[in-house]
Amino acid sequence: MCNIGKIDKIIRLVLGLIIVTWGAITMNFWGIIGIALIGTSLMSFCPLYALLKVNTGCKKG
Repeated sequence: MCNIGKIDKIIRLVLGLIIVTWGAITMNFWGIIGIALIGTSLMSFCPLYALLKVNTGCKKG
């Protein structure tokens, strides 16, 4: 199952890496949000998108 397109994946991955790095440097909970962004990027699936019936690029099969 896929509901995240290529551009969305790249944006999530880059933002996730930035947020994880910032969270690690400042030692706060924001790193967890970054991990979630990286995870959804790597899986090409976002549960929130599924609930909202959003698809940013993957073809429905």
